[in-house]
Amino acid sequence: MEYTAKYITPDIKLSCYDDKFFKSDILFEEHMLVWFISGETKIVQADATYFLKQGDIFLIPRNQLATIINYPKNGQPHKTVVMHLSADRLREFYAPLSVRPQLPQAQPIRTYNNHPLLESCLASLIPYFDMKALPDNIASLKITEAISILRAIDPEVDDILANFEEPGKIDLMTYMEKNFMFNMPVEKFGYLTGRSLTTFKRDFKKAFQTTPQRWLTKKRLELAHYHLAEKKMKPIDVCYEVGFENLSHFSFAFKKYYGYSPTELGLKRS
Repeated sequence: MEYTAKYITPDIKLSCYDDKFFKSDILFEEHMLVWFISGETKIVQADATYFLKQGDIFLIPRNQLATIINYPKNGQPHKTVVMHLSADRLREFYAPLSVRPQLPQAQPIRTYNNHPLLESCLASLIPYFDMKALPDNIASLKITEAISILRAIDPEVDDILANFEEPGKIDLMTYMEKNFMFNMPVEKFGYLTGRSLTTFKRDFKKAFQTTPQRWLTKKRLELAHYHLAEKKMKPIDVCYEVGFENLSHFSFAFKKYYGYSPTELGLKRS
């Protein structure tokens, strides 16, 4: 994979993948505003799947789990402008405002496709990525501009951007049954369910009578078998959507668990 990134500040980057494919399971620890210059992305979450392409603009709320699959398209690389909206920056923005956000448990990705104000704001960043020196306040002004535009075009966005609550303790079984396909460290699952690592492992053992890793592997392989046998998906697609990092590891674990490989299952099905 050929990856390059240019930064105006740590919060604003121009991201480019030149290779055929990139996949990652991600916990978004900050809100991310993204503008597509070229390429395509598939974002798989527990409740929804998004397909995003050239010209699309979207906001990913923080503390979300997702599988991200990036593709070049039409001979052009996967290229995006990404703006991180950090909690510190947002607290500074909202400090003089009287905003009381609703506190929903989860927020979907919000799309603002081809919106002229947002596109103009993000496109105006492009010349800055090639500058060797940039006035300190430029990036701050651009982030403030982006937040202001979001608030002007999306009346509900304050419920996301002005919400600074950390995840509280939630039902462990419900959360894990919904999110097991994301390949996250156990510490991250603990954080998202409002637990320390020690408490998470203790509560997990009590709820599932096994270790997190054994349970996660079993659940992912069972979901993979369903996708292969019932939905007729290809092994390479199943591998990435159920939480494995590469096809060889997935094939090995699948055959060890079921006694036959994903490919052999496909041949039986045929």
